[in-house]
Amino acid sequence: MGPPGERNEDWFTSVYAADYPHVVKYGQRRLGNLDTAAELAQEVFVVAWRRRREVPNRSLPWLYGVARRLLANEWRTRRAAPEVLPIADAGLLQKPGSSGADATVGVTDLHATLATLADLDQEILRLVGWEELTVSEAAQVLGCTRTTAAVRLHRARRRLNEAMSHRVVPPAQQPVLASPRKAM
Repeated sequence: MGPPGERNEDWFTSVYAADYPHVVKYGQRRLGNLDTAAELAQEVFVVAWRRRREVPNRSLPWLYGVARRLLANEWRTRRAAPEVLPIADAGLLQKPGSSGADATVGVTDLHATLATLADLDQEILRLVGWEELTVSEAAQVLGCTRTTAAVRLHRARRRLNEAMSHRVVPPAQQPVLASPRKAM
């Protein structure tokens, strides 16, 4: 974080330009709707502007944490409403020509199996696999220590592997899990 004078419109514009697409993708993976994901991203950046003195220099994990809490608050308030999707049922949108983890062969099978896991297991796997955060950054999003996040990730991967082994998928279509980036 820098002194308050450095957190002006230019700072916010640069953070917004750099991180907005990532926050939209984060929301899209959880909500399955681009418009709703864009609305979520807008809310995240409203919070970022109001709390700009708290935003760390590496802002993306902090923004993901805000998005996660906004989603949790929304789901809690609408728990009885049938049109709200719980995180376990949120769909992935896969567009032709997409790259990265979304284009991996077997994403549909992986997503179906992922949906059978507990919400916390899904979240740690998504943060490290799809959002490409380090374990330390994922810990920041989840509000826990790095060690706790590493243990959660290890257990979630084990559970996912066990669940995937019970699925009948041709060997050529077995999904590949991404390895976390090394913390600098």
